[in-house]
Amino acid sequence: MNILSVENISRSYGDRVLFRDISFGLSDGEKVALVARNGAGKTTLLNILAGKDQPDSGRVSVRKDITIGFLKQDPQFAPGHTVIEAALGGDNEISSVVREYELVSEKAAADPSVHRRLDELIAKMDSLEAWDHETKVKALLSRLGFTQLSQTAESLSGGQKKRLALAQQLIASPQLLILDEPTNHLDLDMIEWLENYLISKDITLLLVTHDRYFLDRVCDRIIEIDNGKLFSYEGDYSYFVEKKSEREEAESGALDKARNLYRRELAWVRKMPKARGTKAKARKDAFRTVAEKAKGRKPEEELKLEVKMTRLGGKILELIRISKNFGAKIILKSFDYTFRKGEKVGIIGKNGSGKSTFLNILLGLEKYDAGKIQTGETVVFGYYSQDGMITREDKRVIEVVKEIADVFPLADGSNLSASQMLQRFLFPVNTHYNYVSALSGGERRRLYLLTVLMKNPNFLVLDEPTNDLDILTLSVLEDFLSDFPGCVIVVSHDRYFMDRLVDHLFVFEGDGVVNDFPGNYSQWRERQDEAKPEKKNADVAPAEEKKTAANNSSQGKRKPSFKEKFEFDNLEKEIPSLEKEKSEITQKLSTVSDHVELQKLSTRFSDIEAELDQKTLRWMELAEIMEA
Repeated sequence: MNILSVENISRSYGDRVLFRDISFGLSDGEKVALVARNGAGKTTLLNILAGKDQPDSGRVSVRKDITIGFLKQDPQFAPGHTVIEAALGGDNEISSVVREYELVSEKAAADPSVHRRLDELIAKMDSLEAWDHETKVKALLSRLGFTQLSQTAESLSGGQKKRLALAQQLIASPQLLILDEPTNHLDLDMIEWLENYLISKDITLLLVTHDRYFLDRVCDRIIEIDNGKLFSYEGDYSYFVEKKSEREEAESGALDKARNLYRRELAWVRKMPKARGTKAKARKDAFRTVAEKAKGRKPEEELKLEVKMTRLGGKILELIRISKNFGAKIILKSFDYTFRKGEKVGIIGKNGSGKSTFLNILLGLEKYDAGKIQTGETVVFGYYSQDGMITREDKRVIEVVKEIADVFPLADGSNLSASQMLQRFLFPVNTHYNYVSALSGGERRRLYLLTVLMKNPNFLVLDEPTNDLDILTLSVLEDFLSDFPGCVIVVSHDRYFMDRLVDHLFVFEGDGVVNDFPGNYSQWRERQDEAKPEKKNADVAPAEEKKTAANNSSQGKRKPSFKEKFEFDNLEKEIPSLEKEKSEITQKLSTVSDHVELQKLSTRFSDIEAELDQKTLRWMELAEIMEA
């Protein structure tokens, strides 16, 4: 049974038709991906489904008992709200009590006047049995990189706000979850955790993502908007690519036939006499139908990435014992590397580990503390940065290009005008004089990529180039970069992109440690899994182990072992006990004056916080197994 039904909806912006008379439904528990070219209306459609926008015609119906959660690309939070207040945005009593408890407990160490209220909240948490909810919330926020819960949401970076908005939706647990590019601004560990989280939950999901591994592992159906129409594919990404190719081949043949017929009919219409009979009128009506078909476009005009690379000499770039710190935080420690012509390097690591800082050091945009960088005289960098997007919205598209040059040389010796270059990057002639403000997020990214490549670089430095680009554009970009004869260094959370492109990885482990791994992301991940000690339950007899394995294999899901159940039950008791002890110490810290006692309490407080973080994360891992 459908929980959401879309019936013949259409939407246009001026003369631009995004989609016309499209219909589809979402069944309870179904996980669906929406794919389309940049600017085809994906975000507009999600806004309509979430009730944030209205179609020009048609109807969207949602079952009465269904709650909807919507992750937007640019989330906003109420002024003054803290991280915990934003995350617990729900109006239910448990969320309200947990929200206040977190804020008051943080104030209690410095403000004795709130102790009475803290006692009241602890009692209320007990009566509502809200400790489990608070533990889940803190564990989920920790997974997404939030530890300072009293920080104001408006002080967060754009990527942090997107992660906080994602946490907000996951905590609210709606029956229908709509996600617009959920993997943007997540590091690779977070993406893999989110994959497993969504797979394990019994929710209905509709998402837009360019991450093909994520799409493949989470979704069981793909719907596509193409040329204003909607197509549905029951299967994974590989099945979608195969069936889409078959459809386009059939459409191309039909279009060629329509155009041939159109030419014949056009000749007849021009020759026919002014006084025509009924047969002539019927033929003219048929001509109009044929003309509409013939004027359709060939399926999927392709993005053409072709530039003339500046000659690259023998000496490229050498880093000699480079060190970089931000206060106590170590980014690089005596890092050495010499780049070779044609190599393609991927950079991975947790958010905040220094990946973007490393790129800025290579480019001379960030000073390093020690060491030496030697750059070859022929090196021309092309830098695609997270913050380098074109922000001058009052400029016209062609003006952005002409600021670089009016004519651009290609590798085959020919030249292209600014207008021709835009057309190769899938900007039709009628859009060249549109303002940048009218472009979608993906179209702006594509225009930015054009401005980088037009400078004929021979050393490309790409910081998250896949964000907001559609899958078709990414495929072309991957092919271009694979054949690019210069050097490429890329930071990306898109595992498919990294697997197709890179020869080896710089793995930022933290504390200045950077390991050079000889392979792509999936090979590195496989090596990590092999290196982990295999967890075995020593308390279970071999026969019982075999029985458990057989049960798990037959049901397709791993069942918790006896030891895991025992550990889970203990954590259920230990975590609330530690929370209570933490609150008691918080109260004592404001009343004790003895220096030695204060030192003891402070040390214990720090130990409890560390223990709570560890036990909470372990509790969440076990909770997922228990729910399986």
